[in-house]
Amino acid sequence: MDETKKKALALLDRRDMSRKELTDKLLQKGETPEAVAAAADRLEELGFRNDGRYAALVVRHYAGKGYGPARVRQELQRRGVPRELWDAALEQLEPDPERLDRLLRQRLRGRDAADRAERRRAADYLLRRGYGWEEVREALDRYREREE
Repeated sequence: MDETKKKALALLDRRDMSRKELTDKLLQKGETPEAVAAAADRLEELGFRNDGRYAALVVRHYAGKGYGPARVRQELQRRGVPRELWDAALEQLEPDPERLDRLLRQRLRGRDAADRAERRRAADYLLRRGYGWEEVREALDRYREREE
Protein backbone atom coordinates (compact mmCIF):
# COMPACT_ATOMS: atom_id res chain seq x y z
CA MET A 1 0.00 0.00 0.00
CA ASP A 2 1.41 3.37 -0.93
CA GLU A 3 2.00 6.23 1.52
CA THR A 4 -0.99 8.31 0.45
CA LYS A 5 -3.41 5.45 1.08
CA LYS A 6 -1.82 4.82 4.47
CA LYS A 7 -2.23 8.47 5.42
CA ALA A 8 -5.83 8.43 4.19
CA LEU A 9 -6.61 5.32 6.25
CA ALA A 10 -4.98 6.88 9.30
CA LEU A 11 -7.17 9.98 8.91
CA LEU A 12 -10.32 7.88 8.48
CA ASP A 13 -9.35 5.78 11.48
CA ARG A 14 -9.63 8.90 13.67
CA ARG A 15 -13.03 9.99 12.33
CA ASP A 16 -15.27 9.59 9.32
CA MET A 17 -15.10 12.42 6.78
CA SER A 18 -16.36 13.42 3.37
CA ARG A 19 -14.31 12.89 0.25
CA LYS A 20 -13.65 16.63 0.09
CA GLU A 21 -12.44 16.77 3.70
CA LEU A 22 -10.19 13.76 3.12
CA THR A 23 -8.69 15.09 -0.09
CA ASP A 24 -8.18 18.56 1.40
CA LYS A 25 -6.32 17.11 4.40
CA LEU A 26 -4.13 14.91 2.21
CA LEU A 27 -3.31 17.83 -0.09
CA GLN A 28 -2.38 19.91 2.99
CA LYS A 29 0.03 17.14 3.96
CA GLY A 30 1.82 17.57 0.62
CA GLU A 31 0.40 14.65 -1.33
CA THR A 32 -0.05 15.02 -5.08
CA PRO A 33 -3.56 15.53 -6.45
CA GLU A 34 -3.28 12.34 -8.55
CA ALA A 35 -2.25 10.22 -5.57
CA VAL A 36 -4.98 11.75 -3.43
CA ALA A 37 -7.68 11.06 -6.03
CA ALA A 38 -6.47 7.47 -6.47
CA ALA A 39 -6.41 6.87 -2.72
CA ALA A 40 -9.90 8.33 -2.26
CA ASP A 41 -11.25 6.24 -5.14
CA ARG A 42 -9.73 3.06 -3.75
CA LEU A 43 -11.04 3.67 -0.23
CA GLU A 44 -14.52 4.22 -1.68
CA GLU A 45 -14.26 0.96 -3.65
CA LEU A 46 -13.32 -0.89 -0.47
CA GLY A 47 -16.17 0.74 1.47
CA PHE A 48 -13.97 2.61 3.95
CA ARG A 49 -15.42 5.93 2.89
CA ASN A 50 -18.90 6.79 1.63
CA ASP A 51 -20.37 10.28 1.34
CA GLY A 52 -23.96 9.00 1.66
CA ARG A 53 -23.18 7.25 4.93
CA TYR A 54 -21.23 10.29 6.12
CA ALA A 55 -24.14 12.63 5.30
CA ALA A 56 -26.48 10.45 7.38
CA LEU A 57 -23.96 10.55 10.25
CA VAL A 58 -23.77 14.36 10.13
CA VAL A 59 -27.58 14.63 10.09
CA ARG A 60 -27.95 12.34 13.12
CA HIS A 61 -25.21 14.17 15.01
CA TYR A 62 -26.57 17.69 14.52
CA ALA A 63 -30.21 16.67 14.94
CA GLY A 64 -29.21 15.07 18.25
CA LYS A 65 -27.72 18.39 19.32
CA GLY A 66 -31.04 20.10 18.63
CA TYR A 67 -30.32 21.73 15.28
CA GLY A 68 -32.97 22.13 12.59
CA PRO A 69 -32.90 21.28 8.89
CA ALA A 70 -31.46 24.59 7.67
CA ARG A 71 -28.51 24.40 10.05
CA VAL A 72 -27.89 20.74 9.16
CA ARG A 73 -27.90 21.63 5.45
CA GLN A 74 -25.37 24.35 6.15
CA GLU A 75 -23.16 21.84 7.96
CA LEU A 76 -23.40 19.34 5.10
CA GLN A 77 -22.31 22.06 2.70
CA ARG A 78 -19.44 23.16 4.95
CA ARG A 79 -18.17 19.59 5.14
CA GLY A 80 -18.20 19.18 1.37
CA VAL A 81 -20.92 16.55 1.09
CA PRO A 82 -22.28 16.52 -2.49
CA ARG A 83 -25.63 18.30 -2.72
CA GLU A 84 -27.36 15.31 -4.36
CA LEU A 85 -26.88 13.34 -1.11
CA TRP A 86 -28.45 15.96 1.17
CA ASP A 87 -32.10 15.13 0.55
CA ALA A 88 -31.74 11.43 1.30
CA ALA A 89 -29.84 12.19 4.51
CA LEU A 90 -32.26 14.94 5.58
CA GLU A 91 -35.22 12.57 5.23
CA GLN A 92 -34.02 11.05 8.52
CA LEU A 93 -34.77 14.36 10.20
CA GLU A 94 -38.23 13.79 11.59
CA PRO A 95 -40.09 16.88 12.79
CA ASP A 96 -39.80 16.79 16.57
CA PRO A 97 -42.05 19.35 18.25
CA GLU A 98 -41.01 18.06 21.69
CA ARG A 99 -37.35 18.91 21.02
CA LEU A 100 -38.33 22.37 19.84
CA ASP A 101 -40.54 22.88 22.90
CA ARG A 102 -37.72 21.74 25.18
CA LEU A 103 -35.26 24.17 23.55
CA LEU A 104 -37.78 26.98 23.91
CA ARG A 105 -38.42 26.19 27.59
CA GLN A 106 -34.68 26.12 28.27
CA ARG A 107 -34.22 29.44 26.51
CA LEU A 108 -37.07 31.15 28.38
CA ARG A 109 -36.40 29.56 31.78
CA GLY A 110 -36.14 32.24 34.43
CA ARG A 111 -37.18 34.98 32.03
CA ASP A 112 -40.45 36.81 31.68
CA ALA A 113 -42.16 34.77 28.95
CA ALA A 114 -44.89 37.41 28.67
CA ASP A 115 -42.27 39.94 27.59
CA ARG A 116 -42.45 40.33 23.82
CA ALA A 117 -38.71 41.06 23.53
CA GLU A 118 -37.84 37.84 25.41
CA ARG A 119 -40.09 35.79 23.12
CA ARG A 120 -38.51 37.45 20.09
CA ARG A 121 -35.01 36.62 21.36
CA ALA A 122 -36.07 33.01 21.94
CA ALA A 123 -37.55 32.83 18.44
CA ASP A 124 -34.36 34.26 16.95
CA TYR A 125 -32.37 31.63 18.84
CA LEU A 126 -34.45 28.83 17.31
CA LEU A 127 -34.21 30.36 13.84
CA ARG A 128 -30.41 30.51 14.17
CA ARG A 129 -30.44 26.82 15.10
CA GLY A 130 -31.97 26.08 11.72
CA TYR A 131 -35.68 25.77 12.39
CA GLY A 132 -38.22 27.30 10.04
CA TRP A 133 -40.41 30.22 11.02
CA GLU A 134 -43.58 28.09 10.90
CA GLU A 135 -42.10 25.55 13.34
CA VAL A 136 -40.92 28.31 15.66
CA ARG A 137 -44.29 30.08 15.59
CA GLU A 138 -46.09 26.83 16.45
CA ALA A 139 -43.66 26.19 19.31
CA LEU A 140 -44.27 29.70 20.66
CA ASP A 141 -48.03 29.15 20.44
CA ARG A 142 -47.73 25.87 22.36
CA TYR A 143 -45.56 27.59 24.97
CA ARG A 144 -48.10 30.39 25.44
CA GLU A 145 -50.94 27.86 25.80
CA ARG A 146 -49.04 26.01 28.54
CA GLU A 147 -48.27 29.26 30.36
CA GLU A 148 -51.93 30.34 30.44
